[in-house]
Amino acid sequence: MASTRLRRIALVALAGAGSFAGTLVLTSDLLLHSSTAAIISDSPKEVMDEAWQIVFRDYLDTTGNYSEEKWKTLRRDLLSKSYGNTKDAYEAIRGMLGTLDDPYTRFMDPREFKEMEIDTSGELSGVGIQLSLDKDSKELVVVSPIDGSPASRAGVQPKDVITAIDGKSTRGMTTEDAVKLIRGKVGTKVVLELRRGAGEFVTVDLIRDRIELAAVDSSVNVAPNGAKVGYIRLKQFNANAAKDMRNAITELSGEGVSGFVLDLRSNPGGLLMASVEIARQWLDEGVIVSSSTRDGVSDVKRASGRALTQAPLVVLVNEGSASASEILSGAIQDNNRGVVVGKKTFGKGLIQSVRGLSDGSGMTVTIAKYLTPSGKDIHKQGITPDVNANLSKAQAQRLKFEDLGTRNDPQYRVAESELGKLLRQNYAKPEVSFDGDVQLDVFSTN
Repeated sequence: MASTRLRRIALVALAGAGSFAGTLVLTSDLLLHSSTAAIISDSPKEVMDEAWQIVFRDYLDTTGNYSEEKWKTLRRDLLSKSYGNTKDAYEAIRGMLGTLDDPYTRFMDPREFKEMEIDTSGELSGVGIQLSLDKDSKELVVVSPIDGSPASRAGVQPKDVITAIDGKSTRGMTTEDAVKLIRGKVGTKVVLELRRGAGEFVTVDLIRDRIELAAVDSSVNVAPNGAKVGYIRLKQFNANAAKDMRNAITELSGEGVSGFVLDLRSNPGGLLMASVEIARQWLDEGVIVSSSTRDGVSDVKRASGRALTQAPLVVLVNEGSASASEILSGAIQDNNRGVVVGKKTFGKGLIQSVRGLSDGSGMTVTIAKYLTPSGKDIHKQGITPDVNANLSKAQAQRLKFEDLGTRNDPQYRVAESELGKLLRQNYAKPEVSFDGDVQLDVFSTN
């Protein structure tokens, strides 16, 4: 009889609306006992059974489509069949998870799993270009090169059109197609052909390198009344997010800003602990988030008394702000730390863990739901802003990437206006001081 197998399954808690994986921060043992090993005769079935057991042990059913008895029957049926190749087995695993009707519990083949690891690891191997697909011309356009990257050093510029990659025309390519060609091992070369401005053509030879992905963009804006506003755009909750946020808050505070606008618009989430650590940078006290598993175990995350600033805060959100973004905005709202401005958020209140499987594939599985400090379950409900700020379709079409967080951004203008109100309220709070026997009211701006 086959001996007991011991598998190390890497997992990380995620709070994202889309496909995310991350730095592997915790391990869990999965035991495949001898009776199971005797049934499994090939590697694809072993991977299939690993995925099945993860769901059986940890899955939090939010759709009502999970039944323990049906799940056991499904396992017997799947393991009784023969699979001609790994691809067939992977499709069977996807079908098995599809019965749960949970879009966040899904299987990834080894290539997809590796891509997910890149998304939240905070770094990748490539040349450091942010791409977009022009909605009219369908051309691949450089949004911006990442500072210090091979692309930046080679003089690649925003709005350059990539016409070919290693001699292959980009006509008809998606951004995903292009990224697969541009990414590669450190030290290898990729040649990009670019069209710049009114017909200038440039060819650049780039040597791929390790690229650190900045999660934060920040700037000092000046409001119409002359007040300095610290604008911070958080793009994703990756492994660098808390560090990048700390640096931004510290640097902007050193610039003498009066308050902050934290932009979480279209931020789909990412690592759960990144959202908690960032919340602690804004909150001195109070609950940040609590989570509950199918066993009812509640894990409460609290502020640690080490906020980096007490300055007034406005948070910008929209329909694309999800999960970890909702944890952060909900914590700020429920603790009365700031004003939330924008549109109702996505409403994704579920937490996934990412599990690596024995053949290099992986899966995400819903393991818990989270609640805001006031106990609100926001799944499918979202966070309702304190102040509504619309962005019409026409305005959205006119809004360029470089306009975000400027006076050309209608939602930012509302956020800046609300920050002005907070600053005036803060200024009107009297401190009591004494000059001899005379009591004076001195207005504080702190």
